[in-house]
Amino acid sequence: MANAGRWQEAERLWREVRRIEPRHPQALFSLGFHALQRGELADSEQLLRAAREVAPTDMVVLMTLAAACTARQDAAGAREAIDAALALDPYFVPGLLARAGWHERFGSPVVAATTYANALKVAPPPAQWPESLRSKLDYARRVVDRHARAYGAHLAEAVAPLQQALPPQVASRWREAVSIMAGLSKPFHSQCNQLHVPRLAEHQFFERELFPWIPALEAKTDVIRTELLAALERDRDRFSPYIAYNPGDPVNQWAELNHSQRWSTLALWRAGEPVAENIERCPGTAQALAAVEMADIGGLCPNAMFSALAPKTHIPPHHGETNARLVAHLPLIVPERCEMRVGFERRPWKEGEVFVFDDSIEHEARNDSDQLRVVLIFDVWNPLLSAAERNVVRAMASAARAYAG
Repeated sequence: MANAGRWQEAERLWREVRRIEPRHPQALFSLGFHALQRGELADSEQLLRAAREVAPTDMVVLMTLAAACTARQDAAGAREAIDAALALDPYFVPGLLARAGWHERFGSPVVAATTYANALKVAPPPAQWPESLRSKLDYARRVVDRHARAYGAHLAEAVAPLQQALPPQVASRWREAVSIMAGLSKPFHSQCNQLHVPRLAEHQFFERELFPWIPALEAKTDVIRTELLAALERDRDRFSPYIAYNPGDPVNQWAELNHSQRWSTLALWRAGEPVAENIERCPGTAQALAAVEMADIGGLCPNAMFSALAPKTHIPPHHGETNARLVAHLPLIVPERCEMRVGFERRPWKEGEVFVFDDSIEHEARNDSDQLRVVLIFDVWNPLLSAAERNVVRAMASAARAYAG
């Protein structure tokens, strides 16, 4: 009768069940639930407490009793019922949401936000949220986001005067610390697809002073850009998609860019080997790169290429092959609304200004403009590695290739 929407008939039948069996748990619960829906709060709580006595581990009974107590402004009764449910299962998502709601109504908004965050951690991914909880989980996410922004602003205000006394590269560390502590971002760590060098200090962007070749390369920007423009006009068909998985390969986040000219490259070096025909077309660029101490790890690098990103194109977050080498960008054609993110830090490209980053840390790029963006990309050694350690890197890469046949 209840499933058919015939509530009065359902309630009459449950009363008959209770007359026959006064402690029938489903009858007590259903009658208590009906009373709660009608706003008969005292009767509802009495019936639900009776249902709990005969079914003390029934989660639905406990959560409905908590709702009835909340409606009566009985904070202690509601908290006791919620805690009883979570004592049975500390990962019970409806219980965590109810506890968060209790703190929001009767306790601390900060504790409420933290508890909502815990519920979201325990809940499945949003695509798998059950419909019965979707609106509550959406609400939890909004509360957590609002709290994180407010908490982050509070922390930033507290440390702002002290940050002003720090060098820019050090101050950025504390901006990130604020963001992590507030829950606005996560810590970003090196994750290598191939060779990972343990205990190597993690820097998202490296200081320019560590690379003495940068000024000389930047001085060649006009020469390199001229050769790029000629290649775009004369050899555009030589630019190939950077992402090119074979049929049947799992493409993951690369589905939209797989075999797409939206992100295309003209390679001068590829996986440690020169691309002679392209180098011949760009002699000034090749000469400029010859003065750079590019990383040479057999089978892996150096790589050097013109990287063209089409308008309204996003390169999704990903990680590189090894933290033994870094990636350098010399921006050549940069319209507005183009940006690079490495870990926490975001930077725009500036034509003619090199930056160097660790691509084993999660990074992404976007061109939100209506024009093409092109940078020269190449590999350099991580300056935190000694010459002896570079030899170890080469030996490991060589051994890996030999083992693979």
